[in-house]
Amino acid sequence: MPILFLTLLLLFLALFPGAFNCCTKISAEIPKGILRRVERFEIQRVDGLCHLEAVILYIERRKFCVSPRIRKLKKWMKKNKHKIPRKKTHGRVQRRIKILKNKEKKQ
Repeated sequence: MPILFLTLLLLFLALFPGAFNCCTKISAEIPKGILRRVERFEIQRVDGLCHLEAVILYIERRKFCVSPRIRKLKKWMKKNKHKIPRKKTHGRVQRRIKILKNKEKKQ
């Protein structure tokens, strides 16, 4: 019996990978400095898996579900045209990336 349950669970996860990523609650407000720290975002639409329209903001490995009807958010998305402000990387990190890219080109 446990093997059957586990098999059905794995089958469900394979068929519906986004089923557990849906926002179930949304915030109607966004704190002042939150939009400056957004690393990426997704728009959650109402469909077969998700039953709530939301914008998912990813900030420092956490996700925040907010209403897409917030004026401040709409204005920010329109201004940035779905572009996320890039974080400035530390100089050492930039040099390390450059070295790695050069090594890849040589190979």
